[in-house]
Amino acid sequence: MPLYSYKAVDSSGKVIQDVLDATDEMAAVATIQEKGYVPIRVTMGGGGKRLLSSDLTAPLKAILKRVSGKDIMMFTQDLATLLEAGLPIDRSLSILGNVSEKEQLQALVRDILRIVQGGGSLSDALAKYPKAFSKFYINMVRAGEAGGILESVLQRLGIFLESSQDLKDYIKSALVYPIFLLLVGGASIIILMTYVIPRFSIIFEDLGSTIPLSTQILLASSNMLRSYWWAFFLIFVVGYFAANRYKKSPYGRNSLDKIKLRIPVAKDFIQKLEVSRFTRTLGTLIQSGVPILKSLNLVKGIIGNKVIADALTEVHERVKEGERLSIPLEDSGVFPPLAIQMITVGEETGKLEEMLLRVADNYEKIIKNMVKRLIGFLEPAMILIMGFVVAFIVISMLMAIFSMNEIPF
Repeated sequence: MPLYSYKAVDSSGKVIQDVLDATDEMAAVATIQEKGYVPIRVTMGGGGKRLLSSDLTAPLKAILKRVSGKDIMMFTQDLATLLEAGLPIDRSLSILGNVSEKEQLQALVRDILRIVQGGGSLSDALAKYPKAFSKFYINMVRAGEAGGILESVLQRLGIFLESSQDLKDYIKSALVYPIFLLLVGGASIIILMTYVIPRFSIIFEDLGSTIPLSTQILLASSNMLRSYWWAFFLIFVVGYFAANRYKKSPYGRNSLDKIKLRIPVAKDFIQKLEVSRFTRTLGTLIQSGVPILKSLNLVKGIIGNKVIADALTEVHERVKEGERLSIPLEDSGVFPPLAIQMITVGEETGKLEEMLLRVADNYEKIIKNMVKRLIGFLEPAMILIMGFVVAFIVISMLMAIFSMNEIPF
């Protein structure tokens, strides 16, 4: 039987960490509950795996102290589990403050606990940390508190954050190999241009006009790179900061987002990504009891493309006037017909939030397939480009060497 490691709390609130044998995760949870514990987290793998993560990765954890989206996801899921088990909010937060592995997350949870124990609500405490908890998150918690369904809302939030994190992790992991290829290939070309070619230039410097044109271009490029590398670096740094500043300005962001939606492949990908974000967030908010008009305002804040976000302002105004959601979405021209049809069906059947989440699931699958196809094309393309550059360097040098036989002595 596989080995499972778990974190749980006993009746006194003490945190228990141990391992057990079980046929599957559900059986492991049942065994933990039979012992009188409330399970917080159960993962496959024994003590050896836990020891590896706590010992070998300790220096890395010390560097990465910032509270990440994954930390907030785990905090949300664990808090929902403890509240569902019947523990009061203050005791649940106290347990999580001791269980958390990151010191910064521990400090954050303990400060939230201090505010709650002082009479503040959980949503007010979370609002003190806008960098860790978004407006969307805080408003969902506030709706859960108002409706007396905080644990249910936290469960939905945990599912939402997990789905979003899975998509981000998939895209990041898919890009690792192409980025590695780019770095290794770029470093190889720089070494050739700054170290290897200058050695050959000593041999060719007395040949004058007998050197082939391609070799002359290569030697000139090498000399320029060696002599003015600082200028290239300076141009890169200045260009990066200038582009970043332009991108953050309202006019620059709007212009760039318009350009992105005119590029065929980029438009398709961005459109589907934003539809996935929009439908999952809106569906989760409506499902948690947040009014649709307030939900639309919150969703607008998480949309990455300014053009699409601006289109949602018009959607909000028309829904406010009494129109169905699908009509202004269709008129905006930025949402795919399939998504519009599914949302229309959701409105007609009275299951809008359920259909929104289904749309999000479908488009996340489509995005993953698009990323897979893009990476499948990108990897050989990068290898070919690097191969052509290296081949040009090698052929240019060989042509110069062969031309030496034509020099009259």
